[in-house]
Amino acid sequence: MTAVALAVTDGMLHFELSLAYEVFGAVPDGVTVPWYDVTVCGSAPVRVGRFRLEPDHGLDRLRDADTVIVPGWADVDVDPPAELVEAVRAAHAAGARVASLCTGAFVLAAAGLLDGRRATTHWAHTEELAARHPEVEVDPDVLYVDNGSVLTSAGKAAAMDLCLHLVRLDHGSSVANAAARRLVVPPHRAGGQAQFVAAPVPARDDHPLAALLPWVIERLDQPLTVTDLARRAGMSSRHLTRHFRAATGTTPLQWLLTQRIRRAQELLETTDDGIDAIATATGMGTATTLRRHFHRTVGVPPDSYRRTFRTRPATAQKSPTGTMGA
Repeated sequence: MTAVALAVTDGMLHFELSLAYEVFGAVPDGVTVPWYDVTVCGSAPVRVGRFRLEPDHGLDRLRDADTVIVPGWADVDVDPPAELVEAVRAAHAAGARVASLCTGAFVLAAAGLLDGRRATTHWAHTEELAARHPEVEVDPDVLYVDNGSVLTSAGKAAAMDLCLHLVRLDHGSSVANAAARRLVVPPHRAGGQAQFVAAPVPARDDHPLAALLPWVIERLDQPLTVTDLARRAGMSSRHLTRHFRAATGTTPLQWLLTQRIRRAQELLETTDDGIDAIATATGMGTATTLRRHFHRTVGVPPDSYRRTFRTRPATAQKSPTGTMGA
């Protein structure tokens, strides 16, 4: 069981703290892998928004965790508490993976964990982070940054994206998707996606992309083009591209490739299908094409990915290729 410690102090943002506890503290239905053991660590009772929180342990217990989560806090104009900074630094030195949510990046920067690394935080505070810590390569245009043992995220929804990314790293995409379904959030947004979208997709069934995206997901085995998608949506290719940029921060083809890779991950984890069959089921055409895109996107070849995640208890039954898993 992986030990996750939430590092808290006065003034923590309750949204980021609560969502981290929700992701790591509750086992999704149907998941049989050993789940996380979550504790809250702080030096004393703390104020989180309007609430008073009694930590489970002191900050010294962060060193015993496999993963330390540092939520953001409201007052970034002052330096983070020295005892919190030192405890986070000590936890990382002891081998913990450390992830910050929103303005929690200021704690990691103060601890020296971001020196020479790319990092992000809420877009409204990226300039301040860069000015206060010039040794950090601050990227204001991404949802989260994964540096292996040190990870940072933008605020609010992006914090959820990073938490689900950690679940995906630990247990694979099927388990992360199950966690996302429980929370009723999108299962995956790539870390490099733009964090601030000026005109997100409205929560309306009549939005131009509302019917198109599920239609595409059901046809990932087909050789779809931007022209095909535009024709289905009843608009020009240029107009479609504008809608995709505004809604997802990426192009139609890049979004489509992401869905194909996600589907390939699910099939590698939950079926015994060969690489050729998975390439066909995901619209990649050939095993060579699948391997090239998969390795570039995920960082490892499909065979290595399968060996890693098929060693864990299965969470889904064999599903027919060519259909989108739930």
